[in-house]
Amino acid sequence: MVTAFIIYIIAIEPAPIEPAPRSATVADDIWILGITMTKFGKHPDKDVVDLAAEAAMGALKDGGVSMRDIGVLAAGNLMGSGSIGQQIQKQIGQTGIPVYNVSNACATGATALRTAIMAIKAGETDMGLAVGVEKLAGVGLLGARPASNSKEWTPAGRYGAVTGTDGRIGTDNMPGTFAQVGMEYGHKYGGTSFELFAKISEKNHAHSTLNPLAAYTKRMTLEEIMNDVMIAYPNTRSMCSANCDGAAAAVVVSGAKLRTLSKEQQRRAIKVKASVLTTDPYEEGCQVLPNVNTLTRNAAKIAYEAAGVGPKDLDLVELHDCFATAELVHYDNLMLCEEGGAADFFNSGATWRDGSTPVNVSGGLESKGHPDRKSTRLN
Repeated sequence: MVTAFIIYIIAIEPAPIEPAPRSATVADDIWILGITMTKFGKHPDKDVVDLAAEAAMGALKDGGVSMRDIGVLAAGNLMGSGSIGQQIQKQIGQTGIPVYNVSNACATGATALRTAIMAIKAGETDMGLAVGVEKLAGVGLLGARPASNSKEWTPAGRYGAVTGTDGRIGTDNMPGTFAQVGMEYGHKYGGTSFELFAKISEKNHAHSTLNPLAAYTKRMTLEEIMNDVMIAYPNTRSMCSANCDGAAAAVVVSGAKLRTLSKEQQRRAIKVKASVLTTDPYEEGCQVLPNVNTLTRNAAKIAYEAAGVGPKDLDLVELHDCFATAELVHYDNLMLCEEGGAADFFNSGATWRDGSTPVNVSGGLESKGHPDRKSTRLN
């Protein structure tokens, strides 16, 4: 399994006042002008285009612009037809601009945002729209393969005589994969336990009560979480993100273009300090079982350097907590704590919304749900 990881560092700071040089064609600074997301959950009465259009129109309204101002559209969607961007245009306005349809597993929507950012940085346009959308309610375990009733292995495909690894030397489905990730961390560094992972979920469900767009906004006790249905030890159902439907969108703009907009638009804009995308470097073990740590830590290092900040400078972190175990290891991967110190870092109370480094104050994926390919979770 090959994985991808993407990191954004954003900052609230004054918009640029000095005009850009006339000769400038490449944008050095990018700003989020408008952003929105739909409520995540089950939407049986809406298809992916309905959800995407709702998010896109919301982002345009939030930014105080319209489709005629947009120079590029990047649309992230994995389970659809491959032409979601063009379908969105038919709903919100066809202006003849280039459309990029993006597919990149759990990083699909964030990669769509990066695509729009890169187009602006390249000087192709000064304003772009990124949309991510998915309908995943009821699709089952991500990464799981259809079961076969055959008692014999029939060699086929590029793997030849090599049978599947699932259930033999690990698993390819996501609950099992991230259960292994958390258990491996505990074996290597110590300090983890079933109760510790459950406490991470307890925190996120508590945070969700302040987010009306989350699929689940119910605070859960530690006992409820630990006694819930076991999915893949140590993750119970409450510690897993639920597949659901949803969309998000963002309007991004160059600093030069932002200077021409109203003072109110400039005041509300959020600067993108860094946008970094990585994939797995070659590792022998990673050819069989995924390593979610190396590429994440690599992305974090590059992002911090590009933004000119360090982990201690962060006031708020939203990370990909597809499972409670994933959140714990990413404390370490993002260098929010010293290496091997994720358990102590959590136990210190730092990650609660009133802690020194609040993490997933939105409720995280464990509460918000997991449309999987949504654009951004910048709440």
